[in-house]
Amino acid sequence: MAVDYTVIVVYLAGMLAMGWWGMRRAKSKSEFLVAGRRLGPAMYSGTMAAIVLGGASTIGGVGLGYKYGLSGAWMVFTIGLGLLALSVFFSARIARLKVYTVSEMLDLRYGGRAGVISGVVMWAYTLMLAVTSTIAYATIFDVLFDMNRTLAIVLGGSIVVAYSTLGGMWSITLTDMVQFVVKTIGVLLLLLPIAVVKAGGFSGMKAKLPTSYFDPLGIGGETIFTYVLIYTFGMLIGQDIWQRVFTARDDRTAKWGGTASGTYCLVYAVAGSVIGTAAKVLYPKLSSPDDAFATIVKDELPIGVRGLVLAAALAAVMSTSSGALIACATVANNDIWSRLRGLVRSGDEEHDEVKGNRVFILIMGVGVIGTAIALNNVVEALTVAYNLLVGGLLVPILGGLLWKRGTVQGALAAVIVGGLAVIGLMAGYGILANEPVYYGLLASLAAYLVVSLATKPTDERVLAVWRDRLAGQSPELPSEPVPAHQ
Repeated sequence: MAVDYTVIVVYLAGMLAMGWWGMRRAKSKSEFLVAGRRLGPAMYSGTMAAIVLGGASTIGGVGLGYKYGLSGAWMVFTIGLGLLALSVFFSARIARLKVYTVSEMLDLRYGGRAGVISGVVMWAYTLMLAVTSTIAYATIFDVLFDMNRTLAIVLGGSIVVAYSTLGGMWSITLTDMVQFVVKTIGVLLLLLPIAVVKAGGFSGMKAKLPTSYFDPLGIGGETIFTYVLIYTFGMLIGQDIWQRVFTARDDRTAKWGGTASGTYCLVYAVAGSVIGTAAKVLYPKLSSPDDAFATIVKDELPIGVRGLVLAAALAAVMSTSSGALIACATVANNDIWSRLRGLVRSGDEEHDEVKGNRVFILIMGVGVIGTAIALNNVVEALTVAYNLLVGGLLVPILGGLLWKRGTVQGALAAVIVGGLAVIGLMAGYGILANEPVYYGLLASLAAYLVVSLATKPTDERVLAVWRDRLAGQSPELPSEPVPAHQ
């Protein structure tokens, strides 16, 4: 294992070195939070694919393949579909807005203060996404070093917090690009063909497994529909995804670079399900499907290759964890703390915005590590986060982009009604039930339509500013949103 350990240690040391290098680049708020909005197509597409394909997509995707066969690809496949939809239909307009958060977009579009409420919902989502990604370190370091769960979370989490705090989005972008390359080599070019060959090829796999394992819809229509609601729509509105769109050099980069990332996700989805299916042939009686990835890596790969593939799993977790962490800190600082501070302090005080955001990443990072240590049920935590995100924010965000008649009152009603409906329905049906997100989304839509139509249309001056921003005619967000009525 010495060679494998060396590969992992060199990889982790490289992540920290890139954090230090990124610190020298991040001299302004724009550089720190959105990499100066300067990423070209190659780097943009690589880093976007890295953030959306995390531990759940890698370890979880293989686990679904182990349990359901090729139809286990649907979870990651719907993530890819969401990224494609975002890139083709919305990313160019989002990139031209020149904002930092989803809540700033809502304020700009509606001309009112929806920022704090929507910010709290988005903060909860990004926090739990970071927490669940951080917990995944325990699985990987247990395979690598037989390490205690708490120590593994602290070690993995501390490295991510360190390079994210040092260089912000520049460090995260550089590390994500490396992680994208490592994942591509480790999972697609090494683990996939080796797993298929070890399982006897596709003919051998078909001979040893039930035909349901090769049914594209074997996982069930309702499950696929739920994945679309949660993951495809979640990709359209998540702060962690939007913050990457904001890094694009121009709207063309956002559109076509994102399209390339989405296509890569579709390939990754199929690869994970095939690896999981091969693992089912090789190890038919594993106690948990999520053990399939680690087991096949540990037992079937040669020395050195095994270390690279485990580094790929670590890369998958780190890319999602770091992206969620900077998104969480950005929302906490810009959408919640800065607005609340503005309510109690008069005047526009000068302050070091890079330092302030760096402090928030550090604070949120420590909180994420502590929560990850204390939390036991990862699936329930992530389900709550996605249900709140989709149930509370999908309608006002897409409504703002697509429907001129939507108002700030309608947007606030949609956030509050949808969020409360999801929480109440999860209490009644259970956290893992499908009904909360179904009915919560419908409640949010009804509230948005009814309240928007019942209230005065958004001031034309607000819409004029919005249209100018969508056209790329205004470089920066005003310090105060245009009032809805004067």
